[in-house]
Amino acid sequence: MQAEWTEGTIQRITTENTTLKQRVRQLTTDNRTLDERLKAARSNLRFQDRRVTDLEARIADAGSAT
Repeated sequence: MQAEWTEGTIQRITTENTTLKQRVRQLTTDNRTLDERLKAARSNLRFQDRRVTDLEARIADAGSAT
């Protein structure tokens, strides 16, 4: 199969390719940022879970002491 590529077609494809590469880079950066936020949120949740557990234990101890 032979196809003739006009200068305009080559320019359009080159431009689209460049645009797509930039979009991939942006999406990769966005994904990395969201992954970091997710890790931070999970870490905060683990901390809060431990804090709630500690507070529940204190309340239970205070209730049994009276």
